[in-house]
Amino acid sequence: METLRLKDNKEGITAAAEILKADGIVAMPTETVYGLAASAYSNTAIAKVFSAKGRPQDNPLIVHISDMEMLSSVVGEFPATAKVLAQKFWPGPLTMVLPKGEKIASSVSAGLSTVAVRMPSNPVARELIRVGGLPLAAPSANLSGSPSPTSYHHVITDLDGRINAVIMSGECEVGLESTVVSLAATPPRLLRPGFITAEQLKEVIPNLVIDKAVLEELQKGEKAASPGMMYKHYSPKTEVFLVEAEKAEFISFVNSNENCAAICFSEEKDKIKVPVLTLGEEDSAEAQAKNLFGLLRESDNLKVKTVYVHAPKKDGVGLAVYNRLIRAAGFKVIKL
Repeated sequence: METLRLKDNKEGITAAAEILKADGIVAMPTETVYGLAASAYSNTAIAKVFSAKGRPQDNPLIVHISDMEMLSSVVGEFPATAKVLAQKFWPGPLTMVLPKGEKIASSVSAGLSTVAVRMPSNPVARELIRVGGLPLAAPSANLSGSPSPTSYHHVITDLDGRINAVIMSGECEVGLESTVVSLAATPPRLLRPGFITAEQLKEVIPNLVIDKAVLEELQKGEKAASPGMMYKHYSPKTEVFLVEAEKAEFISFVNSNENCAAICFSEEKDKIKVPVLTLGEEDSAEAQAKNLFGLLRESDNLKVKTVYVHAPKKDGVGLAVYNRLIRAAGFKVIKL
């Protein structure tokens, strides 16, 4: 299959919309990561997404809409709390899990009675949805399990020849997938942290619970209620370990190891003797989020056996960074 390179202008978006209406699959930019889009109404199109990514079929997808009018064809119910969250955070990187509408393909929700939905803020994504007239199911546009793509170059590296087209646009602003909150659960649950933080959500949902799967493995036989809850995710080919330590301890640890590299905070870089990639300043979780997936991909170019990553703080956006890292490491954590 030839993967078309489309510009992010009117002609490119129109061409992409026609592919989607014909049950094709197209990689599109969003503010979070690049998504691999397909008609949320078509099991045929969704099957192509799973096949192209090598994605497990029991891992649900997020449906993207361009406006509130489209919501009625996606969800079966939109409660008062969801309306408040939409007013506050849409368009933007917040996904809500709600009762599924009848028109949504069963494979989108991996057999669940719920559907995950969000309205992206990226103008190219929203225009593509509007022009095509279809809500789009779109997981990250990468091979399943590898770091998510934050540029169209990452998409081409993973999926060239496996998808119909990619819209070539700018780098993603946020760099991590959207926050996912389930309003189908009682009390509401944070299933995946992101740029919209638990602290922000609790201003609207005081009884919000952070699901244990944010920081722990799913138990055997337990079904994923949201994307990003599977065991290993976001991983480069190089083995990753997450290291919880103070600065001096982390520096000493990596400097005493061989055939390794470090992903660390800016403040530590000059004291580390092994190959090093800089995540960002320790107190800038937003920068860490934007840099993370690109650095995980870049770590494979260092040709080392192991990458040790200095664990970020677990509050605010830092919780989202930690969540992605612990999965990239396959839950291998070194505590010093």
